Amino acid sequence: MTGSRTSAEWMERHQVPLYLGGLAAGALLGLLLPSVAEPAESAVNPVLALLLYATFLGIPFARIGAALRDWRFLVAALAVNFLAVPAVVFVLSRLVAQERALLVGVLFVLLTPCVDYVIVFAGLAGGAKDRLLAAAPLLMLAQMVLLPAYLYLFVGDGVVRSIDYAPFGEAFVLIIAVPLALAALTQVAAARTRWGARFEAGVTGTMVPIMVLTLAVVVASQIDGVRAELSSLLFALPVYILFAVVMVPVGAAAGRIARLDVPGRRSIVFTGVTRNSLVILPLGLALPAGYDLVPLVIVTQTLVELVVMVVLVRLVPRLLPDGARV
Repeated sequence: MTGSRTSAEWMERHQVPLYLGGLAAGALLGLLLPSVAEPAESAVNPVLALLLYATFLGIPFARIGAALRDWRFLVAALAVNFLAVPAVVFVLSRLVAQERALLVGVLFVLLTPCVDYVIVFAGLAGGAKDRLLAAAPLLMLAQMVLLPAYLYLFVGDGVVRSIDYAPFGEAFVLIIAVPLALAALTQVAAARTRWGARFEAGVTGTMVPIMVLTLAVVVASQIDGVRAELSSLLFALPVYILFAVVMVPVGAAAGRIARLDVPGRRSIVFTGVTRNSLVILPLGLALPAGYDLVPLVIVTQTLVELVVMVVLVRLVPRLLPDGARV
């Protein structure tokens, strides 16, 4: 037990280089063995569900009720994602407005806030995981309702009529609801039985390797497709980088205006920056001919964002230290 605890502590201290190693390993595997893309893509949702299960185990469910009553956090999260983000995205998307598929892909991914691994990264940076978890269903519902409206305003109703929204519901059930229910049952077992407590401790102690595995699988599944269309996708890179650069101070300012505590402000930064790329990808794949580039535009954002998240895990606690004035 002591050895496993020491190993977990070592991984926790070295998590950032381990995550970068996961990104690099996935990229190398995907480029050297392009045939791995298909099985890796099939593994993305199961691995992500495992990651969320481990994350939910670390959140005391007794605190979720209190998190739901934190209306200032919920209002700040909604305002950042559905007022500030669309304004920023509209301006930045003008950089790719000349190419319709690029524009649609950028809008799809940047207008939809993440509801899954944002909880993981925010927690690693000392954010309020319980409040993000409580906000996840609200953010998911809001983006389902508002995405068509924003797409209509930005590109017209042709794209809106082409979207199949069923993957939204499927992803929510498989990636959020099922892991959440299993984590709740595990916490009950951990409180009542010795084996349950040992199992819970074992899973939570594997958070870092599960995250490394997730990063490697996501990158390996998509990197070859991105390489093949790199000349076109390069135009989206400045948009994604500028989006992250802009949304960090926007999120920090929103958290301060809402008079949130430091963990809450850190979480608002993460929810403003992190996008729903893995859930939105099936919507891009379901678009008709003429939009074949859209899924790769979405995936490119994932690759950029994973690097950004690894950086923000270290950067956000320095921008918003524990002693920061609320």
